[in-house]
Amino acid sequence: MPKAPAWRHPKHAKFEVELRRAATQWFDDKGLPRHKKYSYCLPSRDQWHLNIICPAVAEFVKAEIAENAAEGKAFPLHRWIHHGLSSQAMLFNLIGPLALRGDFAPLRTLFTEQGIAWPQGTVKAIFEYEDQEVFNEGAAQHTSVDLVLEGADEGPRLFIECKLVEREFGGCSVFRRGDCEGRNPAADSSRCYLHYIGRCYWTVLQEQGFVDGQIKTDSTCILADHYQFFREAALALHLGGVFVLLSDERSPVFYCKGPAGSRGLMDFLMGLVPKEVRARIAGISIQQVVEAIKESGGYPWIAEFEKKYGLA
Repeated sequence: MPKAPAWRHPKHAKFEVELRRAATQWFDDKGLPRHKKYSYCLPSRDQWHLNIICPAVAEFVKAEIAENAAEGKAFPLHRWIHHGLSSQAMLFNLIGPLALRGDFAPLRTLFTEQGIAWPQGTVKAIFEYEDQEVFNEGAAQHTSVDLVLEGADEGPRLFIECKLVEREFGGCSVFRRGDCEGRNPAADSSRCYLHYIGRCYWTVLQEQGFVDGQIKTDSTCILADHYQFFREAALALHLGGVFVLLSDERSPVFYCKGPAGSRGLMDFLMGLVPKEVRARIAGISIQQVVEAIKESGGYPWIAEFEKKYGLA
C-alpha cells in the first residue's frame, strides 16, 4: 500500500490551487481580462492596477513610484505584480488602505497583543524600503524589504517581509548561477565572492552574533538557500528594528504543525538565530491581520479581500 496518502502534513500544492481558484473567480466576478494561459493572472504587467481592490490604493502606489523617481530612487514593482497570487499586490491590498488613511490602529493592537514592539509617534508606511549603505551594496544589487513601519519619534521600526505563495526565502544568486559550490565561508569570509567585492553581509551577521554555533561549523553556507532571510533580519537588527514575516496560515512553507510538532522554515531558521535577538524576529499571519481589521470596523473592503484570496 502506498505511504504517500498517509503523510499527515499539509501540501503546498493544495494551498496554491485554492488561491488560483479564488483569483480566477475574483477576476471573473469583476469582468476583468485574464491571461490566455493562466486564468488567475491578468494579461499584462501594465494592467497591475486592476489587481488592486481599492482604486485609491493603486493611485497611492503610482504616486509613490512617481515621488521616488523624482528623487532618483527606485520603487520596484515586482515582475509578476499582475499575477493574482502576487505577494506584492496582496500587501498593497491588505495594508494599502490603512496607509492611505494613516490609520494603523488595527495593526498596533495586533502587534502589541503578540508582544511585538510598536513604533512611537505618528506611524507611516514605506513600501519597498531599500538601504544600500548597511551592506555596501551597489545600485544593481540591493536589499529591499516589502514594508517598513516607522514612527515619527524614536522607537523600533518594523521591517516586514511578505510571503503568499512563495516556497522559500530567496537564495544567493551567486550560488544559483553555479559560480559558488556553496561551501561555508563563515570562518573565512574571503572565500565568499560577495564579501570579496565589498559586500558586508558576513560582517553585519557577525556583528549581530549570527556567525557562531551551527552557522559557523556547518559545511554548507547558510546563505546559499536562505540568503534573503538572513540579509533582511540582519538589516533590521543592525538598524535597531524588528524583523516580521507576514505569511498565510494555509501555507506549510514557513509555519507548519504536524504529528511530530512544529516545522516549517521559520521554525528551522529561528534555531540558527542568536538567542539574544530572537525576541526581535517574529511572525504574523495574513489571517490575523484580516481579523484585526474586521474587528476594528470601518473597512468594508476587507470582505472583498477575503473573496480575492479565498478566505471567505
